[in-house]
Amino acid sequence: MFDKSKTKESALGKTNRIVEGTIIKGDIQSKADFRLDGILIGNYNSAGKLVIGPSGEVQGDIKCKNIDIEGKFSGKLEVVELLSVKSTAHIKGDVVVGKLAVEPGANFEATCVMKSQLKTLPHEQSEKTA
Repeated sequence: MFDKSKTKESALGKTNRIVEGTIIKGDIQSKADFRLDGILIGNYNSAGKLVIGPSGEVQGDIKCKNIDIEGKFSGKLEVVELLSVKSTAHIKGDVVVGKLAVEPGANFEATCVMKSQLKTLPHEQSEKTA
């Protein structure tokens, strides 16, 4: 009676949002993009993009594909692709990124490691599985 293919929606192109004045204590996992203008005390894990707005703050660990930081972050940050640090950002902790962009005026008090984006060759993958 119902077409199940129409009821399932993809997380692509959708953004979750936590507004200013909201405090979350705990961990967040999401497949979709996320905008945080409130405070997160806990960890964040996503295959999408995270935006920490000017009033946003994260105290904990973050693992994501891409991130723009305009607010405050303290903890360990692992970004597969691009970390974009805006001029209003305050970052403290350990950072592991693929690429890094920092605007003048940003407060970046962190150890930073840039991982190479080298892809393994098909024959190297078969050797690892053997």
